[in-house]
Amino acid sequence: MNSRGDFAIRSSKLEGHAYEMTYAGVLSFLRRRYTRDIDGADVVVSGIPYDGAVTNRPGCRFGPQAIRAASVQLAELKAFPFGFDPFDSLKVADFGDCFMDPHQPDSILSSIEKHADHILESGAKMLTFGGDHFVSYPLLKAHAKVHGPIALLQFDAHSDTWEDDGSRLDHGTMFARAADERIIDSEHSLQIGIRTHCDDNHGIRVLTAPWFHRHGIDRCVEEIKRTVGDRPVYISFDIDCLDPAFAPGTGTPVSGGLATWQALEIIRSLGELNLIGMDVVEVSPPYDHAEITAIAAATVAHDWLCLIAQKQRT
Repeated sequence: MNSRGDFAIRSSKLEGHAYEMTYAGVLSFLRRRYTRDIDGADVVVSGIPYDGAVTNRPGCRFGPQAIRAASVQLAELKAFPFGFDPFDSLKVADFGDCFMDPHQPDSILSSIEKHADHILESGAKMLTFGGDHFVSYPLLKAHAKVHGPIALLQFDAHSDTWEDDGSRLDHGTMFARAADERIIDSEHSLQIGIRTHCDDNHGIRVLTAPWFHRHGIDRCVEEIKRTVGDRPVYISFDIDCLDPAFAPGTGTPVSGGLATWQALEIIRSLGELNLIGMDVVEVSPPYDHAEITAIAAATVAHDWLCLIAQKQRT
């Protein structure tokens, strides 16, 4: 019997890869091994299929599945533009999805936080797929237990710092809550691509989409590095940071955003930072076309993994 194919369930190790038909097989992220045995893993991928906090179009509960499916071509060849196979040495597991009871909304936050606690206790970094953007709040809470107040690098069309009373399930208020609770270090955090108004940014520096279009990628990267410095930085990438022309499959699209290539160039320039975790959220497949949005999300996540692998190589 041919031993190739379905690496995600047939592999006995977390590194390496094997030939797969792009259009077939078990769809883990980048064909990584599906396992809950994460001892020794460098990075653990998982999904949080929750969209009960959306304010407009639902559907991003299907985001983790879509991002995994869109990652298949990225698993075929050496990583571009890095020129290496990140899984020659980087040990990455696909943990599957966080289990939640959507009919017990009061349990959602604790379910996600405990999920993250378990993974972080292994010593691995987390790469997480939403779900709506609220899921970042319990993820940040878990990371702050390990690292203290975190520098947040947020790619988004919305600031998500609207008023929060400390109890809302709302994907537009959770970073106000995180700032107020000192989960994030506002002074060393940035938001990139913002193009909606909010009266209070809670001390977080904002590089709006118009600012970015005027000043460009290199200046943006300079500002990121200057603001974050050597602090532990968590990247939260809301896919609606991209213009709807490049990411139609999202719940709250806003015109005037970044192009996919611009966002990727920024991500690929951040290898010097102290990267501790990442989430990619708000991919809503019901509104996507030809997997445009899911492919962009998978590539952003793939390139972040390559930055982690690059550090190991050097």
